[in-house]
Amino acid sequence: MKPKELPGLSTAVLQALPQPVIVSDQNGAIVFVNYAAEAFFGASLSVLSRQKLDDLMAFGSPIVALVQQVIERRAPMTEYRLNAGSSRFGDERIVDVFASPLSDTDGRVALLFQERTMADKIDRQLVSRGAARSVSGLASMLAHEIKNPLSGIRGAAQLLEQTVTQDEAPLARLIREETDRIVDLIDRVEVFGDDRPMEREPINIHAVLDRVKLLARNGVARGIAFSEEYDPSLPAVWGNRDQLVQVFLNLVKNAGEALERTQSPEIRFSTAFRPGIKISVTGILDRISLPLEIIIEDNGPGVPAEILPILFDPFVTTKQNGSGLGLALVAKIVGDHGGVIDTESRPGRTRFRVLLPVASGPLSLPPDEEVGA
Repeated sequence: MKPKELPGLSTAVLQALPQPVIVSDQNGAIVFVNYAAEAFFGASLSVLSRQKLDDLMAFGSPIVALVQQVIERRAPMTEYRLNAGSSRFGDERIVDVFASPLSDTDGRVALLFQERTMADKIDRQLVSRGAARSVSGLASMLAHEIKNPLSGIRGAAQLLEQTVTQDEAPLARLIREETDRIVDLIDRVEVFGDDRPMEREPINIHAVLDRVKLLARNGVARGIAFSEEYDPSLPAVWGNRDQLVQVFLNLVKNAGEALERTQSPEIRFSTAFRPGIKISVTGILDRISLPLEIIIEDNGPGVPAEILPILFDPFVTTKQNGSGLGLALVAKIVGDHGGVIDTESRPGRTRFRVLLPVASGPLSLPPDEEVGA
């Protein structure tokens, strides 16, 4: 059942589907894959057609058992949140699988895979934003009550520094410094409660990234190699330039800190146009398209697996002295822009992907700033 053996319309329909589709025979041999399946598994039709489902799926995958049940029952079946990855054809992929017999007699089964990654990450971000709003509400309520006594404590510590003995002065200085740190933390949390309308305009995202790269090379990522892979035809982003600089500078700062002990550290910027992703955003009636993809990738040790699902939640951090607010703020700003951020990580590669909407007006570019400088 190679593609040429399928009826022309059937082949065209299967190839047009954005979801991966595989057809196997009664022995589990793969007899057809569409273009999306080739991309999903990272292998061509000629390679995949020499495999069996047992070769393609992780050891013990319930997908193989699902196919056998469909053959026996001669009826469609669906399984949710299954692992469709393997060490041979890629990392773990969590998918919903829709399996259906192609006929009642020959044992051929069609499998359609719907990857859960983006939907799950969007759901997690909505939860993270809710948590951020809860944090901001608590901060707004307590900030005034906390800052007043902290101001008195700081003033008393300053007076003590001038009057105590030389041996006791470090303790008074410690009180002052820790008081300043608590005030700074409250100020950072209060940012989450800023619901003022954002000034937005069409922005050249490559100008933003070049600005971030310039700042990072002279600060948070000094000594780290940078590489770029830009789509020169990318349309403008509908956003706030300063806030977008903050988003990507925070991501580069995180990458730079993760690369401190990495040999030949590198941070890679890439942009692309990826049509097809739409989400609903609070306050907007129509679903918006997010075709602009910006990726910040590093070759560091990766994010611990137990942290990855909650990485954008407030106060979640892997740093010894981190506050856990940097990535939560990044997620908030991206969300305020009507966008989505997700991350993939394994040892040797951590990738943050930001998806943003397209602007409809003329491009905004500062007159003294050249893209690619």
